[in-house]
Amino acid sequence: MPITANDPNRKTWLETSETTDFPIQNIPFGVFLTRDDVITIGSRIGDFAIDLGALHQLGYFEGIPLTDDIFLQDTLNDFISDGKKTWRLVRNRIADIFDANNEKLRDNEEHRSRVLFTLDEIEMQMPVQVGDYTDFYSSKEHATNVGTMFRDPDNALLPNWLHIPVGYHGRSSSIIPSGIPVHRPQGQTKPKDSDTPVFGPSKRVDFEVEMAFITTDANPLGEPIPIDEAEEYIFGMVLFNDWSARDIQVWEYVPLGPFLAKNFASSISPWIVTLDALEPFRTEGPKPEVELFPYLQSSGKKSFDINLEVSLKPENSEETPLAKTNFKHMYWNMSQQLAHHTVNGCPVNSGDMMASGTISGKTPDSYGSMLELSWKGEKPIKLKDGSERKFIEDHDTVIMRGYCESKGRRIGFGEVSSQLLPVFEPKKK
Repeated sequence: MPITANDPNRKTWLETSETTDFPIQNIPFGVFLTRDDVITIGSRIGDFAIDLGALHQLGYFEGIPLTDDIFLQDTLNDFISDGKKTWRLVRNRIADIFDANNEKLRDNEEHRSRVLFTLDEIEMQMPVQVGDYTDFYSSKEHATNVGTMFRDPDNALLPNWLHIPVGYHGRSSSIIPSGIPVHRPQGQTKPKDSDTPVFGPSKRVDFEVEMAFITTDANPLGEPIPIDEAEEYIFGMVLFNDWSARDIQVWEYVPLGPFLAKNFASSISPWIVTLDALEPFRTEGPKPEVELFPYLQSSGKKSFDINLEVSLKPENSEETPLAKTNFKHMYWNMSQQLAHHTVNGCPVNSGDMMASGTISGKTPDSYGSMLELSWKGEKPIKLKDGSERKFIEDHDTVIMRGYCESKGRRIGFGEVSSQLLPVFEPKKK
């Protein structure tokens, strides 16, 4: 089935900026609360949110096999379960409805008032109920930097790293949408001059520039997903800030890996950009440096050219850009990650989220975490207001943005923005 929504010549009757992340060729999916306090599934073009529940009730999806309530739910899980054919039909139809040459909705003022919202009239919600969350460790540059810092620089990568997409299962209950603040975590840390740990607030709170993909129902228990079919089960992608407490992590991660250092919060951009929308920006990723087992051997362009940026904004101060990197640097692609995740028969469900791990490039200005940018705190970063940072301080806001751009075409993710608050203090009774 052709992806007609991607037509680069298509224009919309909505007023949009030429530099918007959300042209009519994007058509992402999300969930928002309307001005009438109704939660609905929606899409976005430019600075307009589109109520898909209202569109469906008004008959604009006639001919597409959809249940009556498919867009009247508070998550996208059921819609994602309908599969790729349905996603594509709906996205193509939305592009047709808002095409500059289609007057059906354009010239119906009553319908427009029910369907369209400005961004200040809505409140974005979590787009999916995340059943399971997996965090990979798939940037060779990041893994090499961390291995150099904490282990042997000559053997920075552990022996398994070039053979498997390393990952761990994280906590889905603390994944939150952009705009929700995060409290500084507490836990055990071990000072350098002590043989025993202490308990208290983390002193090394960090961000990680990542992206995550969301799956549909993919396989029953025991059945692997072949690598050449993996993308059939990937709905789309979001920006992902995997908050980290580095000092807690160092003490706790041996022998079973991250725990409290990672499970206190992860923030995502609220609009899911479909793989269909990213199709024009496919690119090849790094070549394998060792021969892979057949189940991990992928062919064709399985990565995407997605520019990523991270900035830090202290309270009552201006934003300072920290780094720029790109998703195409990932050594392990999404197809390999999903194939490996399921090769042992692990089932994957609608709404499951799988994050890339920190995405770093080869140069210091492309590192995807404060751990790397400040090199364990040894090289403080100077901000525009004259202050310095080794890690994130209370009331700092971390802002991540992502977009694809080529030949005058731009498809973006918007941003994920989250403020770090002090340690949670219970209200006095």
